Parts: sequence; structure tokens; C-alpha cells
Amino acid sequence: MKEPLPGNGAETTVTVQSADEARVLLGPLDSNVRLIRQLYGVNVLAREGALRLFGDAPRIEAVREVFEWGLEGLRAGRPVTTNDIARRLRDLPGASADAAAAAAEMAPARPVLRRGQVRARTEGQDRYLQAMQEHDVVFAVGPAGTGKTFLAVAAAVEALKAATVRRLVLVRPAVEAGEKLGFLPGDFAAKVHPYLRPLYDALQDLLDPRTYERYLQSEVIEVCPLAYMRGRTLNESFIILDEAQNTTVPQMMMFLTRMGEGSRVVVTGDPTQVDLPKRVRSGLADALRRFRSVEGIGIVELTRDDVVRHPVVQRILHAYGARDA
Repeated sequence: MKEPLPGNGAETTVTVQSADEARVLLGPLDSNVRLIRQLYGVNVLAREGALRLFGDAPRIEAVREVFEWGLEGLRAGRPVTTNDIARRLRDLPGASADAAAAAAEMAPARPVLRRGQVRARTEGQDRYLQAMQEHDVVFAVGPAGTGKTFLAVAAAVEALKAATVRRLVLVRPAVEAGEKLGFLPGDFAAKVHPYLRPLYDALQDLLDPRTYERYLQSEVIEVCPLAYMRGRTLNESFIILDEAQNTTVPQMMMFLTRMGEGSRVVVTGDPTQVDLPKRVRSGLADALRRFRSVEGIGIVELTRDDVVRHPVVQRILHAYGARDA
């Protein structure tokens, strides 16, 4: 532990022993980092097993004490959540004059999703972000437009920027959605590219064009069909399986067992939109049944009330639901 330096240019370092410890302290999508900056003018930088705090000496010392309290609890086996850290941060003395307004803004407000400012807009999305913070494996199911894929990719990009993972692997099964596309031109990569387009769209919404191209060319971010996952072991990776309702049971087992040391997995899907042949059991439905009470695995169920696309989309889903009922 480095002692704070005197004056306004003070700095101190908090050592973390794992990516899980860093995730709890920093908050989902670095929500606690933003809270600390807004309330106390303290900047937090995550680098190689340490969190560096910069700012006014008394204030960074107060933030450091909260972080140390959280780490002590985690290492003693006591339950400490991101919300526990945020609550203590809001209660610290010495906040700026507009602390109350800032704290209210950082508490579950639901602003519009924008590049670099991704936060939940519904209670279901709040639960989703919290689950990704607290579990290494998360299943998110719900109808179209609830942010399942977008929030997973956003969390993955933030984990990459915070250096808690070294690469992102975005995966989709190449299953036709109710129509036969025939023989598409080009090599295999060209044929499967349309299936992966939604993942590229999410990345382009979250990254500036130069960073987007750099990450893809250097394979820091990999977007691939599910068939490419067989035989691999992915360490220190954030792995997302999208449209998981279109996996078979063997494919789901194969995918989940690719997870290596220091990795996190998010599986998203809509059980009502299965495009598999009849009498083929969905790997997502099977996994939800198997893992409902398995420790370390989070399951989040989003509903039509969590739809964040155009307002008409929510009404369309309700209309289809009423007719089906």
C-alpha cells in the first residue's frame, strides 16, 4: 500500500488479488468509479492488479478506506456487493456541495443508452448488470429489445478497458430464422457474416471507429460462429453467446466448457424464438432447467416491460402476446 502524498496531487494504491475483487469495487460498467469522481473529485485507474486513486489527500484516503473495507469482507468470505460499496461511498463525509444531487443521479436513474455512458433503463436491466457483476456465468433471457445483447457487449467492452480480461469473444449459432437463404456466395466467413451482424452493430455503437477496427484486426475482439468454439479453452476472456435458444443441448455444453481461468460468460436468448428443427431440444431451455439453483451462475429473466427500443416495439410485443394468449 502506497501512502497518500500531501496536497491536491495525492495518490494512493489499493491492491486487488483477482478480477472479481476489482469488479465489486469498481461497480457494473464502472458505476462506482463515476460515483467517486462526481462526489469527491477522485479518479480511479485500474492497472495490473491495483486500483490507483488520484485527488485530494483526505478524499482519496476516505475512498481507500471504503475499498479496504470491501476487500476485507470479500477475503473473509462475507457477502459484499457493488451496492454495499456504493452505499458506503455515498455516506462518506467530505463530499462536494452538490453531493446529494450527484448521488441521486448515480442511484438507479435510467438515462438513454449512449456510447460511453451505458446504464440501465429498467429494473430488469438493473438486475442484469448486477448479475454480470456478481457471477462469472450469467444467463439472460427475454424478448427482443430488452438489451440482452447490447448490455452484455457493453459490460464486455468495459471489462476490456479495465484490463480485467484480455479479449472478448462474441459467439452466435448460424441458424436460419424461419427462411431458407439458399447458397450464399463467398467463403465460409462470408456466408456466416450475416448471422453475426447484430454483434458487430453493438460493438460499433459502443466503440469509436478507430478503436473498433484496431480491436478486430488485432483479434482482441473476436466475433465467430458457435462451430468455431469446439476444442478451444479461453482464458482471461469475456465470452458472450447470443441467440442461445438456437443451440442444441450438446452445443450448449460444448460452449460452456470452453471457459478457462479468469474468464466470464454471458448467455443471452429468447426462448420464444427457437428456430431449431422440430423435436430438437433447445440448449438454452435445458440449461435454464439444469442451472436454476447452481451456485455461481446467475439467471436473469427480462420481460416486455424492459423493452428499450422504439416505444411502439413494446406495444407490438404486448399485442402479439395478447393474441397468443
